[in-house]
Amino acid sequence: MSRSPAPLHLAVALDGAGWHPAAWREPDARPGELFTARYWTDLVTEAERGLLDFVTIEDALSLQSSRNTGPDGRTDQVRGRLDAVLIAARVAPLTRHIGLVPTAVVTHTEPFHLSKAVATLDHVSTGRAGVRVKVSVRSDETAHFGRRTLPPLPEAGWESPGGQVLIKELFDEAGDYVEVLRRLWDSWEDDAEIRDLRTGRFIDRDKLHYIDFEGDRFRVKGPSITPRPPQGQPVVAALAHRAEPYRLVAASADIGFVTPHDTADARTITDRIRAAQTAAGRADETVHVFGDLVVFLDATPEAAADRKAHLDGRAGAEYTSDARIFTGTPAGLADLLQDLQQAGLTGFRLRPGTLPHDLAQITRHLVPELQRRGAFRTTYGARTLRGLLGLPRPANRYATA
Repeated sequence: MSRSPAPLHLAVALDGAGWHPAAWREPDARPGELFTARYWTDLVTEAERGLLDFVTIEDALSLQSSRNTGPDGRTDQVRGRLDAVLIAARVAPLTRHIGLVPTAVVTHTEPFHLSKAVATLDHVSTGRAGVRVKVSVRSDETAHFGRRTLPPLPEAGWESPGGQVLIKELFDEAGDYVEVLRRLWDSWEDDAEIRDLRTGRFIDRDKLHYIDFEGDRFRVKGPSITPRPPQGQPVVAALAHRAEPYRLVAASADIGFVTPHDTADARTITDRIRAAQTAAGRADETVHVFGDLVVFLDATPEAAADRKAHLDGRAGAEYTSDARIFTGTPAGLADLLQDLQQAGLTGFRLRPGTLPHDLAQITRHLVPELQRRGAFRTTYGARTLRGLLGLPRPANRYATA
């Protein structure tokens, strides 16, 4: 297939032994190392070998489950995880170019704490930090904190009146949360630190600012205790499946991860996000829309399909996902990505079915194929994650000329 596409952005989503629940039982899996720094360092350095824009690291406030609403009691699948922000902080000094985007649940945590954690990650990585904000509706997660109650999701689901009220509340709260993060990251001006030995002044107090955020859900005075991050604003991302998270992406995020199942669906989703972006007054800003796909890759389509079928057999059920599942060759996946790119997607976040196999297929076969087509970079061309994504370093909202 001969094409001259615009270069696309590419990321991988790392979760345990892979996204298939039986991935930990594969011969090349490393289940005994899932809770070690070396395991995560090896995965991220492999992703960097493939020149990927960034990795995301999954996280939650409850054990993994085959059910969306609560624990399932299963003992034949991976359960337990390390903290995503701390994984990223450990890996940061051992990598040089790749972006690090841990997941953080914002429904039960405080924006002040997360702001300084992600700002610290940006300092440690010299400008490669981001965060994927995530909401929670699970009652078992709420019970860990005892500070609030959430109504159960009605049996009729999100489309019921009760479901609509609940999801609007959670995503409005997430929007306020991101606003607090961004204000706190700006609460130190870039040159607030003087470090003048002669005068004995370490900081210019006039360049630290109260943010004085007062909303329905948070009241945060500020300033942060952490100097402004190297990127000014670390990258904010969110996964979006429907109207409310589309609006969160459009109004508050730099990247939205979406789950189209074909080209027409991708075009509809991107159109909805762009319309919401315009309504939010951000029409002139870059907001990336990345398509999510779960991938099982091998030298032939038959081998990839057989491997997934084998995994399904071990799991006792066919694996399904919120995202489209691709089984095939790296070249076939390259064709699909370029087709979906024509629908307005600016990049893709691939979820490896198994680790390390499918990650290596991405870095060692998919990436070279895209490079041969002129569709992916051949070297890292920027030192920060914002730079890799073509995002400008924003001016500090509190600084005066």
